[in-house]
Order: sequence, then structure tokens, then C-alpha cells
Amino acid sequence: MTNISVHRRVSFPSPAGYMARALASTSLVCAGLLFAGQSAFAAAPPATPAAKKAAGQDLGEQITSIGHQQTNSAIFQAPTKAPLTAFQPTSVISQHYIQNNTPPSGNYDTIAAISPSVMSISSNGPGLSESQGLSLRGFQDGQYNVTLDGIPFADTNNFTHHSTNYFMAHDLGDMNVDRGPGDASTIGYATFGGTIGVTTKNPLDHMTAEGYGSMGSWNTNNYGGEFDSGRLKALNGGAFFFDAEALDSDGYLTYSNQHRANFMGKWVQPVGASTTLTFLAMHNRVVQNVPPGSSLKQIAEFGPNHGLSNNPHSQNYQDFNVDHLQTDIEYIGLHSDLGNRWELDNKVYTYAYVHHGDNGADVNGDLANTLKYSATYYSPQGNDVPGQRMHNDYRAWGDMFGVHRDFGLAKVQVGLWIEHQSNGRQQYEVDWTQGGALNPPGLKANGQPIALDRFMHDQNLSMQPYVQLAFHVTPRLTVSPGFKYNILNRAIQAPVNQKTGTPLNYSQSYAAPMPSINIHYMAAKNWSAYLQVARGFLAPDLAYFYVGDPSLNKVSPENTMNYQLGTAWQSHRFTLSGDVYYIDFSNMVGSRAIGQNTMYFNQGGVNYYGAEAEGSVYLGQGFTLFANGSLNQAKVKSTGMRVANAPDATAAGGIIYERDGVYASLVEKWVGSRFGDTNQQQGLDPFSQLDLSFAYTLHQVNRWMPPVKVRANVTNLLDSKKVNLFFGYATDKTPLFNTQAGRGFFLSVSVPVGL
Repeated sequence: MTNISVHRRVSFPSPAGYMARALASTSLVCAGLLFAGQSAFAAAPPATPAAKKAAGQDLGEQITSIGHQQTNSAIFQAPTKAPLTAFQPTSVISQHYIQNNTPPSGNYDTIAAISPSVMSISSNGPGLSESQGLSLRGFQDGQYNVTLDGIPFADTNNFTHHSTNYFMAHDLGDMNVDRGPGDASTIGYATFGGTIGVTTKNPLDHMTAEGYGSMGSWNTNNYGGEFDSGRLKALNGGAFFFDAEALDSDGYLTYSNQHRANFMGKWVQPVGASTTLTFLAMHNRVVQNVPPGSSLKQIAEFGPNHGLSNNPHSQNYQDFNVDHLQTDIEYIGLHSDLGNRWELDNKVYTYAYVHHGDNGADVNGDLANTLKYSATYYSPQGNDVPGQRMHNDYRAWGDMFGVHRDFGLAKVQVGLWIEHQSNGRQQYEVDWTQGGALNPPGLKANGQPIALDRFMHDQNLSMQPYVQLAFHVTPRLTVSPGFKYNILNRAIQAPVNQKTGTPLNYSQSYAAPMPSINIHYMAAKNWSAYLQVARGFLAPDLAYFYVGDPSLNKVSPENTMNYQLGTAWQSHRFTLSGDVYYIDFSNMVGSRAIGQNTMYFNQGGVNYYGAEAEGSVYLGQGFTLFANGSLNQAKVKSTGMRVANAPDATAAGGIIYERDGVYASLVEKWVGSRFGDTNQQQGLDPFSQLDLSFAYTLHQVNRWMPPVKVRANVTNLLDSKKVNLFFGYATDKTPLFNTQAGRGFFLSVSVPVGL
């Protein structure tokens, strides 16, 4: 038996007054329930041994010790595995795997790629640009959920996400990829496509300071420092960590730089013997140059890494295509055992996304047009470079409240999710040769600038009350019906509406009941099976308001019925799971990018169906083999044509070795064929990527000197550069693509010091 020492870590506009009052009321109810039978923390008497034990048990899930963990098992080493408690297809990616295999610049999309049915594309290198191709069973961004510690976050207009703009890999714990809508307690804007559940790591139980850094391909440098307080006796065993990290890279694509700074702090505080408060705050800043794909002609002439240029007379000039982004997320979480088998959970949170971006009007269209000047107000002969400047700033406030009780034969959960989002958006036509002057200058009759494309303020109010039951029919069989009601109100106030250029003041509400039932059966202590039937719902995109009279735009919400059957099996030497699924999707909305605009249209009904499997085997002597794969179909009912960006299959496999401080892995991910556009246009061939990781951890000398780790990651070891992403069309309808990022090498070191 082999054991190894390891670290384990289990100025914006306020929302509407009624929303603030609702959040405050919910929090006050929580506080009242919590403290009605408890004294304040400051006045708490010394803990009894029983109380200390209870507190330790509660914190055991949140503050974990530096100790010995058995590594010679398939359960520990498997890159993806389904828990025996799963009631839908689920892949758990452990913090151990993330720490050893994810390049320091990687994000959640980099990590999720190892899961079956997941396609992730990072054209600028791992984590060095927003993922443009992250799909789950063929569902695109905006059709699935992403959560941080259970909190769903998404853009206000189309519920999409930004993989580079919140958390970094160094601060993550485990990750769950749920390929299903969840039960009634699964909240969020787009749950039917699945949920990528990201968790943050927790403080260490001993005071530790850590410095870390890395360097690698494309002039990529990553460096940072972390401080862990350890358990503080003066604070009843509370603990916190603070991590500051910076990233600079030129990126794989030409003139596509990224500069990023991230700060995260987390504090876990026990209050009395049965309550825990968790505080988290994260702040992230990014400055990046983002190319919108390249034509095949450009790729052939300038190489697969063609992105932007250093030509100030071109619309794809680096300085004319730059994003300045600032994000933050904060929450206060409360968990309390109220006694008599009642438990309460509540999280009050806020998050924000501030995006100020510049771009050329038609960045990488036909090559001749790209390098020519284009006519502007200041240069009718075509001697100036036109472009656009935009602002997009939103903040969300929300509350997740839940209470549950175990009655023995049945467990009851009741809860409510409520969130308010407020977003301001502006965009202007400018002349970059004239330093960003409005193009053209002057005012309309209504007093708005002629160059103003849009000036909008939109708000969303989402509420999802739910009740979830679990009946223990037999000691092995659990039947869990649930019901959730989804309510979303969209409102827009636009002096200049997008596309129409006219004023609009409009609101509309969408609502739907969302029943579900899950059946879970434990065939043996290490073998389970499940059946799930659930309804999904997604409100229409804000883009449907970009018309003169949205009330005439008869667009129905997207609805799904999800049917899934699966099983999971685990032992010391093996993990194995598999499932089949069928999803009946009505009223699917498709989209395609044309120039700087996204066009939406109704595709009608779509059927999604397939099968997935994953498994691992521990061979002994530190070696583990693993593999996973999927067969996926997503076809329009009326035509039988495949949905865009939906691979017909995925596969992954590799070998892992860990023994005596050495960790090594060779992992390959393969993605099947797909079409980049609807009507089976812009076909894309299968592609694969082989990654190599090697790490050496110096053995722990004592409890105050945790292991020192040196790690090397090689991405795309075989240097494949296939065209793998259809980005959209230029204004002149030229198709734009990206290729795989070439081979990348990253060397990192972390030096923790016990204090």
C-alpha cells in the first residue's frame, strides 16, 4: 500500500427597492430562525467536548487537514467518476486531478473538457481567451447552468458565461459536470442542458504561506501568493485564506494578449456548535485582445495562429480590438442545524460584470477588404479605419434560501431562489484613425448622437420556489418527486434600442411549472442505478426585444422533457458508470454570428439522444488506466439535420501514475465531427488533443512544512493544428474559423511554508 502526504481542502446601481426589501426580509427570517434558540457567538460559553465534536464534524466538510491520503485506488485517481448517490448522469472531477493536470492558466472550461459529452475549445491556449466552443451534449453556452459554490451566474441578455472572468484554477476544489436538469432544488436560468458546478477550495487547518509561479509557451507567466490562517482558537476554530494571482501572456494567436489579476478570499466561521458562516469575495480584472476568427485564406497565408495584427491601418489592429473587463462575486453563506432534524441553508450574494470593449467594424473579413481603409465621415475616400466602442455593465443581487427536514421515511426540502439583474449597455460607431471620434459626429432630432447604435437599460427578476421530497420506499429504493415554478420578468428601457435605433419601454413575464421525479436504487453497497424524468425551461433571449414592437414577436420559451437511465459502480480497483438519455426539445432557438452581430431564429423541435460511459481501473504499482466516451445525436425533428456545434461523439482516455511523490499522466481527448452552422453547413472534422503532465512533490518533513511541488504540463503534445471552430461570418459573409492552439509547455513550482 502506497501513501503520500497531500494537502486536502474539502459603485454600481442598486437594484429596485422592492428587490432589496425582499432580500433583506429573507435574510432576517434566516437570522430569526437561527438565533432564536442560540446566544450570540461572542457570548457563547466554552464549548463542551460534545459541542467541540459537533463543531468539528460540521467543519470537517469545510476546513480539512494536511494528512495522509491513500492514492492507490481507482476511486481516488479517476479523472471523472459518478458518485453512487447520483440520480442523474454526473462526472466528478477531483481537486487532486485539477491540481496535477490543469495548466496554471486554465479555467473551468479547460477542466470540464475531460468529461464525456463535453467539447471545449481554447484557440489562444489554455485559459488564455474565453472559451468559444464549450458545449455539453450539444447544448451551447446559455443552454446550460454554471454555478460557483451553488450560486448560478449568467449574462443578463442570453444567460451565457465568461470563462476567464471570475475564478482561477488555483482557487478551485472539486468540479461536478451534471448532464441533466437536476431535481427541483437545482436552481438557475438554464438547468435543462446540465450544470457545471464549480466549487472553491477551503482553508487549511494549519497556518501556511505559499508562493507559486509558472512560465511557459507564448511568453505566459503566472505568479501569486496565498496565506492560510489555519484554525484560530480565538475564533472558535474559524479559518480563512487569501490568494492573489496574476497572469500575463502573448497568447498562441498573433497579437492576442491577455493580462489578468485575480484576488480571492474565503472565511469559514463556526458559530456555536451547530452553525457555520462562510464569507467569500473575489475580484478579477482582465485586459485582452480578442480576434473574431480568421478566414481560411488568412490561415493559409499567415499560418494557423493568425489572429490580430500590428498594422494601425487595418481593422484587425491589436489596439483597435481590446477588452477591459472587471468582475466580482461575493456571498455570505449560512448553514445551521436547528435541532429536531431541521436544517437551514441560506446564501445572500452579488456578482458584477463590467465590460468596456473596442473593435474594428469588420475585423477579419475578406483579406483585401481587411487591409484596405474603409470610408468614414472624416475620410470619404477611405483613408480611415472604422470601428465600434461598447460598454456593458451589470450587477446581480440574489438570495438562495432552503430548509429541509429528515422524517425518517421521507425527507422534505423547501426553498426559494430570487435574483435581480440590472444591466446598462451602450455602443457607438467610431473612427479609430481619428482617435475614436464619433463616426459621424452630430446629433439626431431626439438629441441622441447619430453614431449611437444602442443605449439601453434592461433588468431581470427571476424567482424559483420549489419543494423536493425523497421517500425511502425501502432501505435500497428512494423515490424523489419535486416541483419548481420558474418565473422570469424581463424589462427594457432603451432611448436607442439595439438594431431598430428607436426608443423602447417594454416588459414581459415568462413562467412555467417544472415537475421532476428521480428514482434511485442501491443494488449493493457499491452499485447504484437511477431513473430521471424532468421538465426544462429557458426564457427567450433579450434579442427578441430588438424590434419595433416586441408584443408582436410571438416567441415561446424553450421547453424540454428529459428522460435518463443510468448506473454507477465503485470499488478499490474499479470505477464504472454509464447512462442513456433522450431529450425532447421544443421550440429551440438557433443563432449565428455575422460581423459584430448575433442573429437569432427558431429551429423548431429538436431531439437529443445518446449514451455515455466512463470507467477506470487501478492496475497496481501506482498505475491507473481510465477511459470515457459518448455517442451523441442532436437533430431537428422536421428535417433530420444536425444541430450546429453538436459533436456526434466524444472519447477520452489515458494512463496515470502516482507513487513516492511522483505524479505523471498522459491524457487524450477526442471530439467527433460536427457542423459549425445550421442546415449542416461549415462541416468540421474530428480533432483530438494529447496532454502530458509530470509533477514531483518533495515529501513532507513535518506538519509545519507541507510538500513542495514542481510540475510540468505539456498541452497538445502532438502539435495538432486542425481547424476545429467555426467562429461565424464576417460582414461580407466570409466564414471565419480557428484552429487548435499549438503545443504548449508550462513549468510551475509552489513552495508552501508552515507558520
